[in-house]
Amino acid sequence: MATLADDTVVEMRRSGDSRFVAFALLAPALLVVGLFFVVPLVLSAVGAFRSTEGAFTLAHFAKALDLYTRDLLFTIEIVVLSTLLIAAVAIAIAGYLTLGEHPRAVAILRWLYRWPLFIPFVVAGQIMRTFLAKNGMLNHVLIGSGLIAPISAQSMLDWRGIVVAFVWKQAPFVTLLLAGAMAALERQHIEAARNLGAPRWRVLVDIVLPQVRGTLLVGLVLSFVAMLSVLSVPLMINPNSPTMITVDVAYRINTFADYAVANALCLLSLLLAAFGAAFYLRHAVRKVEDA
Repeated sequence: MATLADDTVVEMRRSGDSRFVAFALLAPALLVVGLFFVVPLVLSAVGAFRSTEGAFTLAHFAKALDLYTRDLLFTIEIVVLSTLLIAAVAIAIAGYLTLGEHPRAVAILRWLYRWPLFIPFVVAGQIMRTFLAKNGMLNHVLIGSGLIAPISAQSMLDWRGIVVAFVWKQAPFVTLLLAGAMAALERQHIEAARNLGAPRWRVLVDIVLPQVRGTLLVGLVLSFVAMLSVLSVPLMINPNSPTMITVDVAYRINTFADYAVANALCLLSLLLAAFGAAFYLRHAVRKVEDA
């Protein structure tokens, strides 16, 4: 009996030591998350609902919606359109990497598509600012190839430029996740469908995509949230009205030092991000229930 009690005590001590070691390893990460994410979020939420006298108020949200409703809708349109285009591009590239029949083309595409992953958003914005300008490289290529006349050259430094920058920057990230998920699939179903004469697009849509839609959804939700928080791209490409909420937040702070309205705009952006997260969680819960 004494031996059993001693073994129990030793086991409890080992368990306590393991928990302490685990907490010690997690503590630095938790401290960073708390200081740089949780605390600013709490302060932003408090400031958005506090008047100059310290009382509870919704006036900051009313002012934000009165001044920037158009920009809020513009942000939703840009991010949703970019997300849909990212999905299309990622599916096309990952599908060809998985089902492509030309090894050299697959190898070149696999090497090329990842490059935007290593480029920050601020650099991507500057690249698109010169690439999509009226006298930029895109129009020079189109004019040189005879596709358009010089007088027809137009600047794309507007909402189109923002969408192009977002898709070019985020599509490789989603493609990388999706291609990895496709590569992990069993090849028997794919080979069987190909042997029965199914075209590659049919195999991709009917067999491959249903098995990797969870991974695709994760990548799109992460891209959706990332695009909501980007300041450099809309600021460089389209700072004029309508513009994205991030530009409005920077404007309220830098021009008026109006942190209350800026905090209200940030919380509205957080609600938009929460919709994307809720959509993903709903899908994840449904997948668990089906399993």
